Amino acid sequence: MAKITTEDVEYVAGLAQLILDDDAKQRLVKEMGDILSYMDKLSELNTDDVEPMMHVLDITNVYREDVVGKSLTREQTLKNAPKHDDEFFLVPRILDAD
Repeated sequence: MAKITTEDVEYVAGLAQLILDDDAKQRLVKEMGDILSYMDKLSELNTDDVEPMMHVLDITNVYREDVVGKSLTREQTLKNAPKHDDEFFLVPRILDAD
């Protein structure tokens, strides 16, 4: 079993851009260690006769036919926009011009 350290938790938190206090780090050391222990226990199972699957149930997606329909006019599209100039949607600038 791999031993989880505080450094491991800090590394993962850094990847996730999380700031953790010391109590949270210690809690996660235990929780992540418990998860890896469980994974070790699962790896002991014999799965030679088990067919790989994505889901335990036979599930398939049901898609509707992709049909081109009538498009909205520009006036209909802009009718509910909070701000527009009769041609485009107007939104706040979020990037600098540079």
